[in-house]
Amino acid sequence: MRSTNPVLTRLDDVGRTEHQVLGLGAADTMTVTDVVSRTVGLLLLTGATAAAAWVLVPQAVWIPAALAGSSLASLALLLFISFRQVTNPPLIVGYAVLQGLLLGVASRAFELVYPGIVVQAVIGTFGVFLGMALLYRARLVRATPRMVRLVAGTLLGILVLSLVNLVTYLITGRQGVVVYGLAARVGWLPYLFSVVAIVAGAFSFILDFDLVERSARAGLPRRYAWYCAFGLLVGLIFLYWQILRLLSYVRR
Repeated sequence: MRSTNPVLTRLDDVGRTEHQVLGLGAADTMTVTDVVSRTVGLLLLTGATAAAAWVLVPQAVWIPAALAGSSLASLALLLFISFRQVTNPPLIVGYAVLQGLLLGVASRAFELVYPGIVVQAVIGTFGVFLGMALLYRARLVRATPRMVRLVAGTLLGILVLSLVNLVTYLITGRQGVVVYGLAARVGWLPYLFSVVAIVAGAFSFILDFDLVERSARAGLPRRYAWYCAFGLLVGLIFLYWQILRLLSYVRR
């Protein structure tokens, strides 16, 4: 069973091949603890960078450049690491730093318009993540083939609609399933789209937890703990953006 997280999708195949070729011992294989420690480290680094960007980046002058630069750079790193399945810690750390810059600058813009929204979004993000982790740990929600198909299809639809919406907005100025302006009017469709994205993002964690657990049992090389942590970081950032956007809709 594959994860719906695009970063972790092919992890099973690669890990199985490397394990067979290298014949790794138990001391050289990845554990769930390795993934947890690296995920926490990346989150702390992202948060520290976001805090620094919040304080140090001049709001009026550098926001467009910081947003555009960090967005393009982090997207390029995301695609490179995902498709090449890079386990190089410096590259993954670089992605965390760039995302921290983007999160810090953009979140400050939201905070100026809606005071307190960032704290609410952070609490909501980690609340959903921990809730799904507890449900998975208690085996109340299981990763099944049907869930894989449903969540994967939903996330693919979200991606396609988001891209179409962005292109339409850039060409015509019209906003559909996603509203980009911080004060623009919001209809019922963006609300529905955000809720569906949050639910799909939440359930994708169940599949990610399952894949990480099975990969550890299968004996992937220890360096893949960085790759798994990177995948979880990508999922958390996606969820944060969806929750932040929904909260901004509610508070208009």
